[in-house]
Amino acid sequence: MLGPARSGKSRWAEHLALQSGQPVVYLATGPSPTEDDPSWSSRIAAHQRRRPSSWRTLEVGADLAASLHDLQPPGLALVDSLGTWVAGGLDLDAGVWVERCAALTDALRQCAVPVVLVSEQTGWGVVPPTAIGGLFRDRLGALEQQLEPLCSGLWLVVAGRALDLRVCSVPVPAG
Repeated sequence: MLGPARSGKSRWAEHLALQSGQPVVYLATGPSPTEDDPSWSSRIAAHQRRRPSSWRTLEVGADLAASLHDLQPPGLALVDSLGTWVAGGLDLDAGVWVERCAALTDALRQCAVPVVLVSEQTGWGVVPPTAIGGLFRDRLGALEQQLEPLCSGLWLVVAGRALDLRVCSVPVPAG
């Protein structure tokens, strides 16, 4: 599930997870809400209100790969989101970052249950004015391209509309 901020990508992912009929484990990768960030707290609360009470939630943060390895059938995992997972690793040097991405790729390949990934799309506008903003954009974009071959479905959600990219797109040649 790819899309810009506030596009509806999490709602679409939740819809697909619910339609699966499987027990759902929601893997939250973002930081826990704090009193000094009411906007983040509000977003977390909105996500929590939308989830059925039968869904199990795990606050996994940086431990996403290990959490995926621990999942057992029956069920489905919903990861929300790769962007917050990437943001949490921006302080890692390039070598450690590559290892973390390889561990995530391995965990997704070996995961015993289907996984729905939610990821933000960046770089649709101006070039980020800061080095950390550019690093975030570059790391997230590279990770999405690395994980795409593992995905059986690929959706782009924009303005509350979901587009099936497997149906209406062609792969970009490697360069």
